[in-house]
Amino acid sequence: MTAAVHGTPQLRTDLPRPSTAVTRLAVRQIRRGALIVLALCAGMNAFVAASFATVAADPAAAAGLRSIAGNAAIRTLFGEPVALDHAGGFTVWRVGTVIAILLSVWAILATTRITRGAEEAHQWDLLLAGRVGLRTVIVRNLAAVAAATTATGAAVTTALLLTASRPAGAFVHGAGIAAIGLFSTATAALTGQLFASRTAATGTAVAVLGTALLLRMVADGVTGLAWLRWLSPFGLLELSAPYGHHRVLPILLLLAAGVAFAAGALRLAARRDAGDGVINRAARRVRSRGLLGSIEAFAIRRLLLPLTAWAAGIAAYFLLIGLTAVAVTDFMTHNGSIAGMAGQAGFAGLDRVEGLTAVVFALLALPVGGFAAVRLAAFVTAESGRRLTLLAAKPVSRVRLLGAETAVSAAGMAALVTVAALATWAGVTASGGELSLTAALRGTWNTLPVALLSLGAAVLATGCAPHAVALLGSLPTVGGFLLYTIADSVGAPGWVRDLSPFAHLAPVPLTPADMPAILVMIALSALLAAAGALTYRRRDLSC
Repeated sequence: MTAAVHGTPQLRTDLPRPSTAVTRLAVRQIRRGALIVLALCAGMNAFVAASFATVAADPAAAAGLRSIAGNAAIRTLFGEPVALDHAGGFTVWRVGTVIAILLSVWAILATTRITRGAEEAHQWDLLLAGRVGLRTVIVRNLAAVAAATTATGAAVTTALLLTASRPAGAFVHGAGIAAIGLFSTATAALTGQLFASRTAATGTAVAVLGTALLLRMVADGVTGLAWLRWLSPFGLLELSAPYGHHRVLPILLLLAAGVAFAAGALRLAARRDAGDGVINRAARRVRSRGLLGSIEAFAIRRLLLPLTAWAAGIAAYFLLIGLTAVAVTDFMTHNGSIAGMAGQAGFAGLDRVEGLTAVVFALLALPVGGFAAVRLAAFVTAESGRRLTLLAAKPVSRVRLLGAETAVSAAGMAALVTVAALATWAGVTASGGELSLTAALRGTWNTLPVALLSLGAAVLATGCAPHAVALLGSLPTVGGFLLYTIADSVGAPGWVRDLSPFAHLAPVPLTPADMPAILVMIALSALLAAAGALTYRRRDLSC
């Protein structure tokens, strides 16, 4: 902008410095997601801590809780319990791992989106041609995500201080949550320098996160392998033992690992060209022409690699569930009072493999719905990166482009629920339990209509809000699960609970499927997808 002063044009001096503008843009890109994650993490801690009074008031319930926590299979899933006689310790055991995973996944997605994703879409080309270097841009973007994760840790601390007292435990747990968020941010930054595509960077970072979670689960389930906790960020978070021993060393080690990863990312950024990656797979791999004959075939080609990664993670988790199912059901069988309390809480049949797997299968809708949202977000990224421009200029319907991506994503979701059934069946069979493959398939496929709601919402967002596809696409599953859990915790009216699709899931294979509810969810998914296709055809290509 210029202004005429005595006939001489002058440059404005009130514009921000380029590096400051980069920081402001990064904050603007992540602020909504950061606020949502912060509210969820703090809110879950506050709700669970507030519900502890009900458990503590019933001596039988408190004794049953201690018995459940002492079971090896339960420790594998939830971690080692510490200070269960206090609201803070109970809260950390119940939702500590959940919020750590939630924050870590968000940090990875946000980091790769505003760094490698922006670079891949050539949004930094003009910026990097000026005085701002690549390392400066990356540092500014990482600082924004790091500030968000630190704020989330502070919010968790505040929630625990208000509901569970004991400042030492609240500060240790909040610091641990912030540290694991920082570690995940640094991990995504490192993979973003290694790979030239956002998809590869995100997939590798999530794989590191999944491996770390499995290490923690194995360490808690097998006494002789407890030392594996020191190799996992989730294990280090557990070793900090808030409301118990208040160890600071594990948190410091987690922070040191994050600093090392961030330093490695910046060092690699200084050694590569803009738009390139240290591992340039595209330049080294043999060019294959398979699955390039049609729009639909190309959609399948794009799906194969991410589907393999998601299937591996889901298979590993549900195999572990299957291996521990017999131990959990045996424990419930020999502790009838605990099984009775679980039934009163809505978890009937936990003394049978079918009942336990029915509860766990309901959680399958979360990753499968997330997979659908991520795939449609990748489609929009390809569009904004102008990789679909030439196709759209040809006599190819845009609805066909979106329809191919939607249909292939739905097929991938079906493959994922099938993989989960096979893994669970294999684990139960290997541990000497009884669960037919047909029952396992019925249980996992029962959750598919809920996940399809995420697919429909993602397609609608592709047409209406292309910059928020991942967020809006995850709303029916992640948001629905949180609504269902919170409504149960606070005793909300029934109509509030019924707004969640999880309230209409029958516990299959323990009971038959609720076909009317399934048909309604499938029809709603189809309506959302149809509305998304209509709006996508009418809007301009995003860029």
